[in-house]
Amino acid sequence: MSDLAGRSTRLAVLVSGTGTNLTALLSAIGSDPDFGAEVVVVGSDRPEAGGLARAEEAGISTVVTALADHPDRVTWEAELTRRLAEHRPDAVVLAGFMRLLSGAFLGHWPDRVINTHPSLLPAFRGAHAVREALEYGVKLTGSTVHLVDEEVDHGPVIAQRAVEIRDDDTEERLHARIKEVEHELLPTCVKLLSQGRLVVDGRHVRIREASK
Repeated sequence: MSDLAGRSTRLAVLVSGTGTNLTALLSAIGSDPDFGAEVVVVGSDRPEAGGLARAEEAGISTVVTALADHPDRVTWEAELTRRLAEHRPDAVVLAGFMRLLSGAFLGHWPDRVINTHPSLLPAFRGAHAVREALEYGVKLTGSTVHLVDEEVDHGPVIAQRAVEIRDDDTEERLHARIKEVEHELLPTCVKLLSQGRLVVDGRHVRIREASK
């Protein structure tokens, strides 16, 4: 069970693309009675995002807050915050969400906004991590799940897993293998967050033993 008064942790999930990480998370929650969480809303900055359709198929409420519909980022983010807050989430999962979020947003869910990134941070931050790893010639890259702060792909690391780069890799092939890792690592970390087992000490995240 969750640490939140004996109930499931309520999750908001934000997506910008196809929603494969959302699907992996929903599958993990559905197959694990001890997961301790439920997805109560899926939000996006793009009305055409495939993740919204995945949520609707699962019977989950969706919200769309497009940046182009607002005069600036501040009002856009305030509207996104308001619409998510209507569903009373305890934590927010960024599952392929491609917008930066400010301290004003993060302050509503301190140390409870989690993101996945396709590199071994702090290497290759930003939107082109897979391409840059290939161009740089590193032999290992991977997936990082971290708590979100106001800098790009910078918050405290919860977990990482390496993916070997092969000589014949293209960006698409490498990214596909990284996604396979993400689909396992993100749900694992969300479960730890939902169960109140993450202890944040500056840049260090420690994992408590599970309650018996």
